[in-house]
Amino acid sequence: MGKLGPTEIILILVIVLLFFGGKKIPELMRGLGKGVKEFKDASKGEGEAEEKSTSTEIKAEDK
Repeated sequence: MGKLGPTEIILILVIVLLFFGGKKIPELMRGLGKGVKEFKDASKGEGEAEEKSTSTEIKAEDK
């Protein structure tokens, strides 16, 4: 029961596409990528220096 085959993966992708819609998925993936990057940086101990630049980038995007 632990392995996912190609049929299960396709089924999951179709359900996600129907649930979120095609326009929202890239935004979700972008957020997921940023979250993974922040987690990696924090686990390396570089979180403090990167946190300042990330918050500046977020503020710039909001304007």
